[in-house]
Amino acid sequence: MRFSTTTTTASHFISFVRFTPPSAFSSRSAAMSSAIALPSISLSNSAFSDPDSFRSSVSLRFRNETRRVPRSNLGKSRVFMSVAVGSEAAVFDDALFKDYRPSTAFLFPGQGAQAVGMGAEAQNVPAAAELYKKANDILGFDLLDICISGPKEKLDSTVLSQPAIYVTREYTALAFAGAFSFEDGLKLVKLRGKAMQDAADAAQSAMVSIIGLDSDKVQALCDAANEDVDEANKVQIANFLCTGNYAVSGGLKGIEAVEAKAKAFKARMTVRLAVAGAFHTGFMEPAVSRLEVALASTVIRKPRIPVISNVDAEPHADPETIKKILARQVTSPVQWETTVKTLLSRGLKKGYELGPGKVIAGIVKRMDRGADIENIGA
Repeated sequence: MRFSTTTTTASHFISFVRFTPPSAFSSRSAAMSSAIALPSISLSNSAFSDPDSFRSSVSLRFRNETRRVPRSNLGKSRVFMSVAVGSEAAVFDDALFKDYRPSTAFLFPGQGAQAVGMGAEAQNVPAAAELYKKANDILGFDLLDICISGPKEKLDSTVLSQPAIYVTREYTALAFAGAFSFEDGLKLVKLRGKAMQDAADAAQSAMVSIIGLDSDKVQALCDAANEDVDEANKVQIANFLCTGNYAVSGGLKGIEAVEAKAKAFKARMTVRLAVAGAFHTGFMEPAVSRLEVALASTVIRKPRIPVISNVDAEPHADPETIKKILARQVTSPVQWETTVKTLLSRGLKKGYELGPGKVIAGIVKRMDRGADIENIGA
């Protein structure tokens, strides 16, 4: 969610758009990282004991407390559970999880992490097979067949990759945290992917990964490129992965200017990302209103555990705030670097990367060589 943690969807809370962090070591990981997405974070009281869901994000376990409020004390407390009566919903303290102290985190990769063959083991796991069956009913096609057999070009399309990553990971920050159902999350991801693809088709735009520079120098590179292009081709940093690895989005001419000037700024290399357009920028604005309409009719509850949004690297508890952030996520830069630094500074002990690939684990270890991150492949 995309509120995720990727490197680009649902993700972000869940970035719906999945996001895959570009890597300095391979063009594939580079494309993954910029895809849109976004790793996000959700906090959980017991690793793997919570139910089913998934998506680009992270889950954390509280060290010494579980915040629950008995029904008898509802009058004394500002929060407990999301309740909807007619068109009115309960109001929650959005800062409920502000002082979270994570010991365990679940990290969910986003768009770009997809690969032909993922999900093959789902056929042997009844619960996973059932998720694919539900997905097929909602999407109207055989998602598992596309995940396993491809072709790659089809799986890489924004319209298909976002639902594919959502289901294959089996977890998504907000779904994992119980903020919405698997079915509702998939419907939102389906719409989000289509809306973003349409927005990308409406303008000539692109994304490029910049390797070897810190964020200040990448910003300076963007400023220099913007001096040479008109307003319609401006560029900006769209994905803050980690020092030495940032993704830039914008108009096609602006991206070409960035690539041409990169060596003069001492960048080690640039990698054009295989995505539909300039995700996480104003180029995606046409998708926002469509997503807002869908979110308005979707029941979202207070997460049972903190979910860190990749829009502002903060956990949110109020359902209405979560809806606003999910809509903003498609046009907002992914704050993955700040999210990971915050987790590490607050005492993160163990992380699990749930989904295809090991890009997120690699990025976290670049920030802290001693970080304990285990990959649970799809």
